[in-house]
Amino acid sequence: MRSHTLNVLGLEISFKAEADPQRVERAQVLLEERFARLQEHGAHLSKEKLLTFLALTLADDYLILQDDRDSLEERLSDLRSRIEKQVDNTPETETLGCS
Repeated sequence: MRSHTLNVLGLEISFKAEADPQRVERAQVLLEERFARLQEHGAHLSKEKLLTFLALTLADDYLILQDDRDSLEERLSDLRSRIEKQVDNTPETETLGCS
């Protein structure tokens, strides 16, 4: 596992993770960009509330992506079943190119 030390939103954190440094950096940039956008609209809110909104927003994004993935997996499974059914119903002579 790789060790990472970051300064995220003014907090220094150290942790170990399998993620490569570029991915950790992308995650840090995403958090900081989203926090900055929230801060623009909620300047009167405490940092803790803004971080809570950020966590909820990221969790919502994750759930939407998970639902989309599940839907795609269902569609792929349905297509796979249709293809297998079609292949099973195709006479062998057609599949060999013979009529």
